[in-house]
Amino acid sequence: MDSSNLTTLSEEETSGSEDQHQQQQPISAFASASVPIRPPTQSSLQKYAPLDWSAYFDREDDIRIKDTENVFHVYMAGTEGPVVFCLHGGGYSGLSFALAASIIKEKARVVAMDMRGHGKSSAENELDLSIETMCDDVVAVVKEMYGDSPPAIVLVGHSMGGSVAVHVAAKKSLPSLAGLIVVDVVEGTAMASLIHMQKILSSRMQHFSSIEKAIEWSIKGGSLRNVDSARVSIPATLKYDDSKKCYTHRARLVETEQYWRGWYEGLSEKYLSCTAPKLLLLAGTDRLDRALTIGQMQGKFQMVVVRHTGHAIQEDVPEEFATLVLNFISRNRIGPHGVEIPGLRRPFQPQP
Repeated sequence: MDSSNLTTLSEEETSGSEDQHQQQQPISAFASASVPIRPPTQSSLQKYAPLDWSAYFDREDDIRIKDTENVFHVYMAGTEGPVVFCLHGGGYSGLSFALAASIIKEKARVVAMDMRGHGKSSAENELDLSIETMCDDVVAVVKEMYGDSPPAIVLVGHSMGGSVAVHVAAKKSLPSLAGLIVVDVVEGTAMASLIHMQKILSSRMQHFSSIEKAIEWSIKGGSLRNVDSARVSIPATLKYDDSKKCYTHRARLVETEQYWRGWYEGLSEKYLSCTAPKLLLLAGTDRLDRALTIGQMQGKFQMVVVRHTGHAIQEDVPEEFATLVLNFISRNRIGPHGVEIPGLRRPFQPQP
C-alpha cells in the first residue's frame, strides 16, 4: 500500500480519536497496564548478520609449509595447558570450533586449522583431499608451529576431520599426541551414506545473494542449529563468484568423490589401534558398528551420546562440547607436556 495516499491527521484529531476509542472500549479484567509490550522482531539481516571470529579466538595466522606453495590458516586461543588441535569436517572451516574455543581456552590452548581446499587455506592442489595428503598437511602444520618440541596435543576431529585425526594418530605421526576425540563419525554409517553424498551435495542450495542468506539457509535447512555459531562459521565456507555476482560454497566437495571411501574404510580398527586415550562423541543416537561395540565393551574408549544436537555437535551445543573436552583432559590428567602422574615431577629442563 502507498502511504502517500493516506491523509495525515493533526495532533488534536489524533488525540481526540484515541480518547473516543478508549471510551468505547469495554472494561476487561484482562486489560491491564501490566501486559508486556511485544518487542519488535529482528529483521533477517540483523538476525543472520555475520559475527567476527576475534570475539572467540585470540589470534589467527598463516602457516607456510616449506618447499611447497601450501599455506594453512589457523585460529588460536589460550596461553596455557595442552593444545586442543581441531580438524573440521568437509565443507566446514576452523571457525566451526569458535564458540567452543572461547570456553576451552580458559584451561587449554586451542588451534583450529582450515583444511586443504577450505576456509582461508590455499594449496597447490585444492582438490586432493586424499586421506594421506590431509594427514601430511596436519603433521606439517604442527611441525611448522612447534618444531621438534611440540606440546601435548589432544587431536579433535569432526566428520571428515575425525577420519584425518584417527589416521594421524594410528600412524603415530605426532609423538606428543596425548588424546584423541572423534566427533560424530563411525565407519559403518559413514560408508553406508557415501552412495547418497553426491545427491545431497548436488541438491543443496548453491548460490546466495548475500552472506546473511547463506547463514539463514544453514539454520532453516537444518545443517546447523545454533544461530550464533552459524554467524561466525558460515562466512568462511563461502567465496564470492564475480561472474555470477553471488556467493557460492568455498569447498568443491562434489569434485573430490574419488577420495571419500578412503576417509572411512577401516576407520574403526584404526581408531581402536590408537594407544592414546580416546573419546567418541555421537549426535543423537548410539550407532556403533560391530568393531566399535566390541571395543567399547572392552573399555578401549569412552563414548558419549549427545542429545538434542545435529551432526555438528561443536557448533550446535558448544558449551556442552567444551565441557566434554575439558573433562576428557582432566580425567586423563593431560598437562602441557603430556600425562601428568601425581607425585612425579618432570625433570628440570634448563632454558636455552
